[in-house]
Amino acid sequence: MDSWWDLGEGAGFSGQQLELHRITCPFCMERGNFAVAHAAAKRKANSSKVLHFDTLRCENCKGYVLVLWSAQEHGNSFHSLYNYRVLPWLLTFEQYPDHWPDDVGRYWLQAHRSLRDDNWDAAAVMARSALQNTLRLNGASGPNLRAEIEDMGSKGILPPIMIAWSHELRLIANESAHPGPGTVPVAAQDVRDVVEYLDFLLQYLFNLPHDIEQYRNRRGSSSS
Repeated sequence: MDSWWDLGEGAGFSGQQLELHRITCPFCMERGNFAVAHAAAKRKANSSKVLHFDTLRCENCKGYVLVLWSAQEHGNSFHSLYNYRVLPWLLTFEQYPDHWPDDVGRYWLQAHRSLRDDNWDAAAVMARSALQNTLRLNGASGPNLRAEIEDMGSKGILPPIMIAWSHELRLIANESAHPGPGTVPVAAQDVRDVVEYLDFLLQYLFNLPHDIEQYRNRRGSSSS
């Protein structure tokens, strides 16, 4: 975004109102258990665009968060988006986007949580599981992960650089998933690198198609 007035324009969640069930308390990690303690709004000059500033109170721990949110300026009851930002934000990974498959998202979460706790072997193995599920959900075939990665390249679904990184992730995870006597521990920075690549892969295969679908829906609704 170039401006906070762009919040909710082009990317976000379906609807025109903030959904409290999406918000996780950064203090106690309970999700969706909030009451609105205070609400304020600011309208853009010569526009229907509104920025909302809602102070929410967690009904579990009584902590407070400020949620800045806004709905799409030209949305309607048939198609609209909104998006939000929360302060203070979560210091841990507790959520993944709604449009990600659950059997990818849960491995991705475990990979990042393992990174946070310096569990490098676990992070590598969980990243590998997320990678393999992602490839299979996108049509990969083959008797093993190596063949599935190559299949994604032969079909043109992934470019060469992402194929190369997928193999690096596979190899790093193999060291942890199939250890032997005297196995050298995986390097922390190597694991950080392959998990970062996983983030890019999920952006490419799940976020970008989701974003272009929202864009086309917005274009279609504005031209009708």
